[in-house]
Amino acid sequence: MIAIRHERASDIAAREALLDEAVGETRFRKSSERLREQRLAADGLSLIAAEGQRVIGTARMWNIGVGNGSSALLLGPVAVACDAQRRGIGGALVKRAIREARKANHAAVVLVGDAEYYGRFCFSNATTGALSMPGPYEPHRLLALELVPGALDGACGTIAAAGTLIQARRPRRRRAA
Repeated sequence: MIAIRHERASDIAAREALLDEAVGETRFRKSSERLREQRLAADGLSLIAAEGQRVIGTARMWNIGVGNGSSALLLGPVAVACDAQRRGIGGALVKRAIREARKANHAAVVLVGDAEYYGRFCFSNATTGALSMPGPYEPHRLLALELVPGALDGACGTIAAAGTLIQARRPRRRRAA
């Protein structure tokens, strides 16, 4: 049986291995990664699909600024283990992520992906024409879903990272003897 739940600290290594398998090193070269670097995912919006103790899917959302003074979420990456694909797990993760974002009173979700796949969740490029990503991307793949009607009205410019920075550990200073 597959369970979709919030990610736990004990899931991180398995999630990263899954992303390495499903997406590979290219995930670190994507424009979306520029918005995720050195940031924590949006609070309560990191999801895992688990089959028993095995992590077989992941979907995470990140806080972003959309250029009209408003905030939104960036969805991604969404990934499912190769041997678990075509079972509806990715779709279930996306639906749950949208539901959790609504519950947390977020106004919009943005992603870079295939309109054919994400269109079934009501994502489109109808409100993203004046937005851009930090780095190379295909503009027709920049999609959004307004959770609150009009949330992206006036959104323009380059999408920016927002949210909580990861705190780097500072090296301890040695005391003088």
